[in-house]
Amino acid sequence: MDVTDLARLQFAVTTIYHYLFVPLSISLSLLTALFHTAWLRTGRDDLKRVTVLTGQLLLITFAVGVVTGLVQEFQFGLNWSSFARFYGDVFGPTLAIEGMLAFFLEATFLGLWFFGWDRLPRGLHLATIWVVAIGTQLSAFVILSANSFMQNPIGYSIDAETGRAQLHDFSSLLFNELNLAAYPHAATGALMTGGALLLAISVWNQLRRPGVDRAAVRVMGKVGAWTMVLAGIGTAITGDRLGVVITEVQPMKMAAAEALYSTTSGAPFSLFSYAGPGESEPSIKIDIPGLLSFLATHDFHGTVQGINDLQAQYTQQYGEANYIPWVPVAFWSFRLMIGVGMAAAGLAALYLLATRKDRDLPAFLHHPRLRPVMVMVPAVIGLMPLAANAIGWIFTETARQPWLAFGLFRTEQGVSAGVTGTEIVLSLVGFTVVYGVLAVVWVRLMCRLVRSGPGAGPEEPGHHSSTDPEPDREADRDSGERLVLTY
Repeated sequence: MDVTDLARLQFAVTTIYHYLFVPLSISLSLLTALFHTAWLRTGRDDLKRVTVLTGQLLLITFAVGVVTGLVQEFQFGLNWSSFARFYGDVFGPTLAIEGMLAFFLEATFLGLWFFGWDRLPRGLHLATIWVVAIGTQLSAFVILSANSFMQNPIGYSIDAETGRAQLHDFSSLLFNELNLAAYPHAATGALMTGGALLLAISVWNQLRRPGVDRAAVRVMGKVGAWTMVLAGIGTAITGDRLGVVITEVQPMKMAAAEALYSTTSGAPFSLFSYAGPGESEPSIKIDIPGLLSFLATHDFHGTVQGINDLQAQYTQQYGEANYIPWVPVAFWSFRLMIGVGMAAAGLAALYLLATRKDRDLPAFLHHPRLRPVMVMVPAVIGLMPLAANAIGWIFTETARQPWLAFGLFRTEQGVSAGVTGTEIVLSLVGFTVVYGVLAVVWVRLMCRLVRSGPGAGPEEPGHHSSTDPEPDREADRDSGERLVLTY
């Protein structure tokens, strides 16, 4: 592997690891705000316990996400300084805004919410978590605008003297057509991960701790499952829109996603494709006629450009080079992203069906012979949307190659001139060790919260009811102090 390959490997490892925490932070902040609002409106004790547990999950995830996100900026200076010099005037404002949102707005108000249970007025306390929820959405939108520039560069000019990209229209950067399509898709995908975590915790407690607070656990399960189903539908709808935009601005990506080598009208969508050794095109395919054309153009007879034709076009436009991404990765990651996401939403729908009319999980699931399998079910539920999100980003970034900024800046041009393969390997080893420690800490803290459940001691709410929504201030004070000490 040369320096470029090693730099790409390091970026892939650290970015995928970081993105495990991003969708959870985005979704848990919104879910916590919604639970908190519902508790204040109803005064129900179970909703308060769920609110506190969800907030604890958010706090731990947010803290680790911020730490792992710092590595992304470190990487630009270490491995991608040439690209940073070219792209810095464009990327700088987005990083600054995102940093202000994440480090100042979100972190500050999350701290106020966590430590303000017994110190802030109820309405102001609720407002703090809503600031966090809105801030995470804004942060995601801004950082996705930077990525969208890399996919579809607009709102810039090239300085004739320095050769650097200069941002001249910030609104164009923010409201890039690709960003307007990518952000809703990323947001709904993030909501699926948060819903899956709540559902996984609920299922685990129902299977392993039948005596746990039933009301709170059922609330988590129902909300988590409905969030997954509705967000899954939203992900499909927004993904359809994103596919059309990608076809317009990055036709090679869509062609690679289908392994479509020749321009075709009424292009099929392959459920399975195989190319043997030495074969340039698949020899075995299972297709759905016209589906790719519909996904790409909303017309079953629409024309989709093929890889070979686009390679010839790009050669004339940009010069002699290989402009074809790694087709097997694009092909299978595209299908895994869709398949895993649909399967996750399907499991959530099955849960809603099995527990309709306030039923418990079927009794046969508690059979001792099924225990080894049932232990894995919550983990599968929780990990599937995370996997779909990560695979989606693998598709997005690898299928853009060989470009860092599509049609504008090649990947090998962006690598730091002075960096060596040894330096990259050593830093990657260091990142891996740090990430390993963070993973152990995060998993242990999360497992502790999952095992304690929403009815544990630190989350015991103040004594109040829907007829007396004003909580007991002394009970809330004791609850808040125990919560902080436990964390």
